[in-house]
Amino acid sequence: MGYARPMSSTRREFLTTSLLAAGLAPHLDRVGLAQRAAKPLRILILGGTGFIGPHQVRYAASRGHHVTLFNRGRTNPGLFKGVPNIEERIGDRAPNPGNYDALKSGEWDVVIDNPTTRPRWVKDAAAAVKGRAGHYVFISTISVYAANDTPGADESAALATIASPDVQETPDFMRYYGPLKALAEKEAQTAFPGRATIIRPGLIVGVGDPSDRFTYWPVRLKRGGEVLAPPADDPVQLIDARDLGEFVIRCCERQTYGVFNATGPASRFTVRQMLEGTKAAVASNATLTYTTAAFLEAQKVNGWSDLPVWVPPEGETKGFTQRSIAKALAAGLTFRPFADTVKETLAFYDAQSAERKAQLHASLAADREATVLAAWKAQRK
Repeated sequence: MGYARPMSSTRREFLTTSLLAAGLAPHLDRVGLAQRAAKPLRILILGGTGFIGPHQVRYAASRGHHVTLFNRGRTNPGLFKGVPNIEERIGDRAPNPGNYDALKSGEWDVVIDNPTTRPRWVKDAAAAVKGRAGHYVFISTISVYAANDTPGADESAALATIASPDVQETPDFMRYYGPLKALAEKEAQTAFPGRATIIRPGLIVGVGDPSDRFTYWPVRLKRGGEVLAPPADDPVQLIDARDLGEFVIRCCERQTYGVFNATGPASRFTVRQMLEGTKAAVASNATLTYTTAAFLEAQKVNGWSDLPVWVPPEGETKGFTQRSIAKALAAGLTFRPFADTVKETLAFYDAQSAERKAQLHASLAADREATVLAAWKAQRK
């Protein structure tokens, strides 16, 4: 077959230029255009132009797969225009019923469902490609679990439930994010019995992240000065969006079915390791002041939003950042060096407009940080 033959220099130059134009440059050195998949796949990605989707597309393209994107064409329009083996079809899943006319033709080896919280969207998409797709990959969330109080809990832990899926049609449906994702998982498994892959990411970070969850730390440490920090030895978990994207494509290539927690790194990772590693990666002269959970609570400084990534590993959240990922590691989940994630996250942030950078979405304001640091020092005199 043509995909199995080595590319000519002309073909390689053309593909390289196209990938560079589409923003695939970060993958060229890591993946290498010569590392083609043993069998090219026809992959349908629902979404594909938001945060995590482009990383899947880029990796899939570098592996020689043909990718069809199905979305509204509103997020990053034209992102992959003109790139070989990538096509886009326009539709809208939001109305009830959704518009899937663009998917009436075509067959796919695998469907990757990215942006879905509503179970109805999964059910409708599966029906739209019924009999014309072999494998369904649903990107869920680690928030599907009913409880987060047990360190080391794996994929067999009980899931959150909800009285009625009808809430998915209400304006405040995101209040039920975890339970709705759990119901969406079931829709995928029902539509593709024995041929569904459910991936439950933890905190997704890195290039393209619009939420600034984690981005706060490279930006803050680069600025220097004294930095308020959570308890040094508390555990944290996160995953680079590109590592997640590559794992998803590997699951497609290997027809890996089942349910997988997908966060990282591979072994226990502490606040100190995260922040000292970030400080080194951005060549910062900042001073880190580690505090305690009790002090931060008294100061009404919240984990996750004020001090991103961290949540207190106690009580109801004792196991939130200590989920087992043994199953995903065995299935091929890998991680790039943490320093690469830090540097490239900062580079992504630096490339944003001044207006966008003016206010991080997850952060502790500088004046508030100074006040809390002063309180910490006062109580330790």
